[in-house]
Amino acid sequence: MRVIIRPALSDAHIDANQNSSQRQLSLAISAQGEPGRTLPLNLCLVLDHSGSMGGRPLETVKKAAIELVKQLNPEDRVSVIAFDHRAKVIVPNQGIEDLNTVIEQIKALRAAGGTAIDEGLKLGIKESALGKQERVSQIFLLTDGENEHGDNERCLKLAQVASDYNITLNTLGFGNHWNQDVLEKIADSAGGSLSYIENPEKALEEFSRLFSRAQSIGLTNAHLIIDLLPQASLAQLKPIAQVEPETVELTVQSEGTRHTVRLGDLMVDQERVVLINLYINQLSPGIQTIGKAQVRFDDPALSQTGILSETIPLNVEVQTVYQPEPNDQVRQSILALAKYRQTQIAEEKLKQGDRIGAATLLQTAAKTALQLGDQGAATILQSSATRLQMGEDLSEAERKKTRIVAKTRLQAD
Repeated sequence: MRVIIRPALSDAHIDANQNSSQRQLSLAISAQGEPGRTLPLNLCLVLDHSGSMGGRPLETVKKAAIELVKQLNPEDRVSVIAFDHRAKVIVPNQGIEDLNTVIEQIKALRAAGGTAIDEGLKLGIKESALGKQERVSQIFLLTDGENEHGDNERCLKLAQVASDYNITLNTLGFGNHWNQDVLEKIADSAGGSLSYIENPEKALEEFSRLFSRAQSIGLTNAHLIIDLLPQASLAQLKPIAQVEPETVELTVQSEGTRHTVRLGDLMVDQERVVLINLYINQLSPGIQTIGKAQVRFDDPALSQTGILSETIPLNVEVQTVYQPEPNDQVRQSILALAKYRQTQIAEEKLKQGDRIGAATLLQTAAKTALQLGDQGAATILQSSATRLQMGEDLSEAERKKTRIVAKTRLQAD
């Protein structure tokens, strides 16, 4: 198994007569290996069974969880945590030899109590850590409520602990009363995905999507390393973001001209696309190297950590007679990031009470989505903008849909 890095610039040509040029560098990164190879999973389900989950919501979630467990392979491991205002281990980390007992424990869950997400998260990380050796470790955290009996800052600290332990955290918000800021930050911090389960019928679909994604992972704990020459530098503000499979602002660790960001898991059938905002100083005509890219990663199948990929040079063509060569694929990445950031600013304006400013930015985001060819997202963003323009409040469902379509391309029903 190896890492593939595909670089592309928004414009690979540079004007030799300009003192400084700005370019966006796209790096599409994926794992490549023998077809059909599936890494063993270490799956932990952290399930909210508070009183608000009573009735059809909890029953549907239990069915979805059971269907997921039934799909595990003999070499996989599983654990299940249940939480209300406390948390308990209902299935300790184990192999799946006794699958019937695991299923019965899930079936026995009953709705009661409040919500303390951090307590469930803490036990989930603890159980996952017991089975992570030579496996892909994934936590699916599902909740339908605010963390009224817990501490949101503690949740974010625990998400960082999960990341440090090479455990990916996926969050699933059920219904319309969960805290989208907290669940998104948890998933972003630990390299996972945020899902919105608007109604019970969507539970199995979202669990299955995350499970398929986990099964496609070929390598873990990937870090992108960018070494720039003195002629190139990162933009000062938010210089690196992931735009596929979902949009995430990435935290950069810099030492001189070396910049490192954690990507997390690398999938075999889906690229992680990272967009980097660069400034390039005046260069001599000809093909010039402005830096190099490399990925450091772990391969659980080989029990190897800290493996370094091939180094990829980052080149530009400097022209005395400048002829632009825009890259349409990079342009799509730029638009995806713009859609996300426009929506984020709209949310901030809405929190400040600026409805008109929020509506204007959501309209802009809708137009950006149309340029991306994402009609579904454009419809939702424009609908939210129109409601604000009419002086109406956005429902919790509308707010959550707006956030989800800002991060990723809307999946067709």
